[in-house]
Amino acid sequence: MISEIANRIFNQAITDYHQFDDIDHPIANPYDAESLEHLFYLKNWIDTAQWHMEDVVRNPQIDPVEGLSWKRRIDAQNQVRTDMVEFIDGYFLNLYQGINAKPDAKINTESPAWAIDRLSILALKIYHMREEAERPTASATHRELCQTKLDVLLSQREDLSNSIDELLADIEAGKKYMKVYKQMKMYNDPSLNPVLYKKA
Repeated sequence: MISEIANRIFNQAITDYHQFDDIDHPIANPYDAESLEHLFYLKNWIDTAQWHMEDVVRNPQIDPVEGLSWKRRIDAQNQVRTDMVEFIDGYFLNLYQGINAKPDAKINTESPAWAIDRLSILALKIYHMREEAERPTASATHRELCQTKLDVLLSQREDLSNSIDELLADIEAGKKYMKVYKQMKMYNDPSLNPVLYKKA
């Protein structure tokens, strides 16, 4: 099952990242560059680095100039994340290109890779919520509250994993078909963001 592979690799990438806990640490992707596993590992590493960038920029004592620098870096990282999702969708489009959709086949509300994107973020939520549920310096009330939230996240991961596997099985069987739209983010494009092109 694709979700089982994804969840395992997401957990691996998160664990590997936290050995160094450094946003700028080089990525040592252990999987073959042509493999889906490689894409999953890279996807989650990108998400994990962005997660920690978001932590940094939310420091209320951060210098405004430094904060703006981090905000711009987060914007750039978010574009990398979006590009990675679309690249993974390209993998699935290629994988299923020979499948003939049935006449009554339907399109899904989101593509496989965008669902996998949510699964990657869930892996990060689970990792960090588990940290809080087990943090010895936190109060018992805090740990209990976080454990309750963790239980919900674990249930959510199970449901989302099943949905991803069912979607891919339906595409393979011709019951659903893929149609991928580029995100066309406008705020990073100097020709589409009026604040930028009016200054040109």
